[in-house]
Amino acid sequence: MADHEALDSADTRHFALEAREVTKRFSGVLANDRVSFAVAPGEVHALLGENGAGKSTLMNILYGLYTPDEGEILVGGEPARFGNPSDAIARGIGMVHQHFMLIPPLTVTENIMLGNESRRGRLLDRATAAARITELSRRYGLDVDPQATVADLSVGAQQRVEILKAFYRDARVLILDEPTAVLTPQEADDLFAIMRGLRAEGKSLIFITHKLREVLAIADRITVLRGGRVVGQARAADVTEHDLARLMVGRSVALYERDGTAGGAGPSEAGPVEEGAVAVALGLSEVAPEHAVAPPAATAAAPLLRVEGLTVRAIGGTDRPALDAVSFTIAPGEIFGIAGVEGNGQTELAAALTGLRRADGDYAWLGDREITGRAPRELIAAGVAHIPEDRQKDGLVLPYSIGDNLVLSTYRQSPFARGILLRIGPIRDFARRLIDAFDIRAGRGGADLPAGNLSGGNQQKVIIARELSRPIRFLVAAQPTRGLDVGSIEFIHAQLVAQRAEGRAILLISAELDELLALADRIGVLYRGRLVATLPRAEATWERLGLLMAGGE
Repeated sequence: MADHEALDSADTRHFALEAREVTKRFSGVLANDRVSFAVAPGEVHALLGENGAGKSTLMNILYGLYTPDEGEILVGGEPARFGNPSDAIARGIGMVHQHFMLIPPLTVTENIMLGNESRRGRLLDRATAAARITELSRRYGLDVDPQATVADLSVGAQQRVEILKAFYRDARVLILDEPTAVLTPQEADDLFAIMRGLRAEGKSLIFITHKLREVLAIADRITVLRGGRVVGQARAADVTEHDLARLMVGRSVALYERDGTAGGAGPSEAGPVEEGAVAVALGLSEVAPEHAVAPPAATAAAPLLRVEGLTVRAIGGTDRPALDAVSFTIAPGEIFGIAGVEGNGQTELAAALTGLRRADGDYAWLGDREITGRAPRELIAAGVAHIPEDRQKDGLVLPYSIGDNLVLSTYRQSPFARGILLRIGPIRDFARRLIDAFDIRAGRGGADLPAGNLSGGNQQKVIIARELSRPIRFLVAAQPTRGLDVGSIEFIHAQLVAQRAEGRAILLISAELDELLALADRIGVLYRGRLVATLPRAEATWERLGLLMAGGE
């Protein structure tokens, strides 16, 4: 793949949607630098890039949320200016956001017609709207009951509602932002089938994702952004995952992949997983497939962590507990993975084991020490570390400096437990060492830069540096790579592998099956608060895990 392949100027057809030499600045920061991007009718065009590469800015321009400083937007070959999303919708552009914009208590029909109501006199004409939704549903293979309440629908069905909402407004171009982030493998396959049907109907799809395997499974063409610029454009058939990863970060990347001992590469069109392709990237260097090292098998040592009958009551008065009698063990030097569709007890599991939620009964032991109901400070002293799923809400104090965030777990210990003037120097020295060791990109602000000024990947590195820079025995890593680019994912995976090699017990809770299949020695599946199965890595496949996540046997 060449560093930059220009759009085919010899193609005389009009693109459905095109950006030409688009530039956008924010307070002196160049977010998009002369970006050219186009999607043709009947095409799936994937947009890739690290966090901060300019993807969101470009999509916000195409959807009318931002106005470009330079360059132009064309719809069907005609110049267009969008002052807001309504202007973009009026020109046939729709967007399905990663976090759905639906109102749970309303019906499917009411959600879809909201803002574009059909009326019969002064009354809403729900019957006409429902009939049109039924017709669109059949035409595009979007199986949804117009009378269903959105709160009662699965995540995959809610996503279909979002897609129908766009086509109800006559969208010809559909922007899909991380559409498989909360789907089971089967739901992702269903979405890809829908996307192929839309492509066959002549619709134009812009597909934003960080899952390289999915890009190669569904996209016709790919554009890669880095540093606000287009650094590569090519047909999906002409590139590999490693090509794309290298373009995204500007260097070779060691991708953690399944070692091939069992089937289940992912969505069926993604093809088989490359044999022996698990890379241990402690030096952040690429490991050739023939020299790749598979994760070590789980140790036969006595469990370091034992969880027995863990039950956590749900918030909100429901009779069903958030966690229902969950039991498992983790041995030293083992990664125990937890799979499940979000909202099935993963958040409560991490919170209970780190002292953030109360649980019922005696439920957890770390070594020979019972840790039920211990406060977070006691668990920290016992060697429990926590990478929370929401780094901004639960992992950092964003207005605090990097240095202060790095000592949140140890500020009561020497040399930090001094008066405010005496502790400034030790905190800065400690922070500088960790900034270098964990490659935290703090710029000129260094240790004094507020954590809120960092990118998502660097915020995650601050948390990991804090948690792993003290003696630990057990690590809870909840969604550790959520929303991160391939370079940050590579770094975090390397840290988890290193901790396992040091004999730590690791609970890895992830919505990414690729991540679990690559790193975990055993995988448990949570469904409606119950641990419905625990599989050795050799027996875990995409298909089997997906069925369990959906409540199947």
